Amino acid sequence: MTPASPAQAHAHTNTLVAKLWNYCNVLRDNGLSTIEYVEQLSYLLFLKMADEITSDPFTEKEAKAVVPPEYDWQSLASKKGIDLEVHYREILAALGKNPGTTLGTIFAKAQNRITEPALLEKLVVDLIGREDWTIQGTDLKGDAYEGLLAKGAEDTKTGAGQYFTPRALIDAMVDVMQPRPEDTITDPACGTAGFLIAAHSYIRKHHMQNLSREDRLALGDGKIWGNELVTGTARLAAMNMLLHGIGDADGKSLITEGDALADKPARHASLVLANPPFGKKSAITVIGTDGKADKEDISYERDDFRATTTNKQLNFLQHIMSLMEMNGRAAVVLPDNVLFEGGAGEKVRRRLLEEFDLHTILRLPTGIFYAGGVKANVLFFEKKPPRSKGANTSKLWVYDFRTAKHFTLKQHPLTRAALEEFVEAYLPGKSRTERVETERFKCFDYEELIARDKVNLDITWMKDPALDDADSLLPPEVIAQEIVEDLQAALSEFAAIAEALGGEISADTDEIQPGEAD
Repeated sequence: MTPASPAQAHAHTNTLVAKLWNYCNVLRDNGLSTIEYVEQLSYLLFLKMADEITSDPFTEKEAKAVVPPEYDWQSLASKKGIDLEVHYREILAALGKNPGTTLGTIFAKAQNRITEPALLEKLVVDLIGREDWTIQGTDLKGDAYEGLLAKGAEDTKTGAGQYFTPRALIDAMVDVMQPRPEDTITDPACGTAGFLIAAHSYIRKHHMQNLSREDRLALGDGKIWGNELVTGTARLAAMNMLLHGIGDADGKSLITEGDALADKPARHASLVLANPPFGKKSAITVIGTDGKADKEDISYERDDFRATTTNKQLNFLQHIMSLMEMNGRAAVVLPDNVLFEGGAGEKVRRRLLEEFDLHTILRLPTGIFYAGGVKANVLFFEKKPPRSKGANTSKLWVYDFRTAKHFTLKQHPLTRAALEEFVEAYLPGKSRTERVETERFKCFDYEELIARDKVNLDITWMKDPALDDADSLLPPEVIAQEIVEDLQAALSEFAAIAEALGGEISADTDEIQPGEAD
């Protein structure tokens, strides 16, 4: 078989994504949400791909079949109508009985939500069954699935976008972190596993030719792992990883499901890449080393947390601090409030500066996330051994990619090229002493930072020229979008205050609902 060229693979991928999305529209008309119809396609895609791998003449004959023959794709495709629907339900139930395996994660609590046998038959015969998903020389299967997830994230009404970080931002973060084959890599809030897949892809691209067969196999055998709270999203992550060649269907799942904040890390990583969930606070009780308890509904006893708070983002930051091995690196997307909030926020920032090397902050513009109203940053830091004198952070470099930068999800989406100036200024792989200050990239000494009120790291110095220059007025749709983003960000802050007072902002009514639980 002749490998496809990059252009051919890209064109084929786009065609498949369009086809998949067209069928998603059919499923949506049948009453399914974004997550649900992507799930349904995931089950069928997996069964078809497993069949192709098993049928490949180049597959080792002694290799174990991924799916038992009585539940495989051929057993499904041989049936029609009601018999097809009944057998499909049997397959979903049978394959979800092995918890802890990739197969068990993908099919955990799986249900058939395609209620019309004719529609199920159309999916099996006309779409999934007519395509080859494991084409030699391409990553068609993974790229097509990634494209489907990206399309699903655009459906903001169902909230699917909260599990998806823009690929352009992921790629820029991975490019500056430069994952290595010897790294152990994790994401404690992995969503659909975008960071983990990008890290694996980087290693394959830059190091694969120098790796032994054993090292190549090790990349997909536990050195890269993630955690996701939501069952449906965990299954999408497991499928996404598998379709990108990471892990084994019948082996231990590389995606665990559960609350990452509930327990101390069972293992540590040399590289953490994450975009923890924004928005509402967790319903929790946290008991920290300061002896205080901040109470809500769920109890976490984390004596490795130095600051007591129910702020989900601050707790994820503390969790990531514990998750890192000594000399480990992290790149984490966090909202603005982590940089300026007092109380526990100040405690966490002091610890970050003193015990870790917080060397870079990338200030992100609005309009790039599917969840509206997000003003966020990427924090880059390393875990260092304690110093006998002084803090581990000596200089913090802040790159302002927010001022005078205007993006929207559709008309002007963020691209990897737009972040190239930041990547070049970061000097990945080189000493930070070689960095050069520019209009957007400024360096601040530890003494300056620790002297700021409440150790506020929300540092600004640039002014948007569009505010003063009548000739550089933005298009009305961009101005309107930025107003919406600012209002949504303000509403998120008010929602946090309401929660602290015992109320909650209803997603449906935008009114405070006293005493209502998450």
